[in-house]
Amino acid sequence: MEFSKLMQERRSIRKYKPGVTVTQAEIEEMLNAALQAPSWKNSQTGRYYIALTPEKCEAVLNALPAFNQNNSANAAAFAVTAFEKGNAGFMPDGSQVNELGDQWGAYDLGLQGSYFILKARELGYDTLIMGIRDEKALRDAFNIPETQQIAAVLAIGIRENDPTTPKRKEISEIATFG
Repeated sequence: MEFSKLMQERRSIRKYKPGVTVTQAEIEEMLNAALQAPSWKNSQTGRYYIALTPEKCEAVLNALPAFNQNNSANAAAFAVTAFEKGNAGFMPDGSQVNELGDQWGAYDLGLQGSYFILKARELGYDTLIMGIRDEKALRDAFNIPETQQIAAVLAIGIRENDPTTPKRKEISEIATFG
């Protein structure tokens, strides 16, 4: 699919078709795309915990507030995203390279996430990125170590209907040229 069309078609989907399955091989394609994203000194600190089974999907749903449970109902799979703390944005001696510190890990994970969701769309799947979640419940469900910062949960499935395209800001509102 042409990149411009892919970006135009990708939307945050809040209603999924029931009965859809996503295979591990398809998720691996999405993860391979995510791995192509640039990262701090090629540190690749992103980590993914994939819920494919009904039990794991239920555990993820239970870690979401009611509105996101509703928004992601019928999703075929979920990806819990995290990054290794204290790596991206730090020198070998552990000192921060600038005031951002671990935010570089979040930045890198965001880049990976964009590649992941665009690949999902290319494969015919849709996504919803959810940042409001119960960290402890997700840690318990996937045995996520404290050395990792959980960032978001991605719902993966096929849209029930086509959402409208939200208005985007003008370039003059987001950029300064000198």
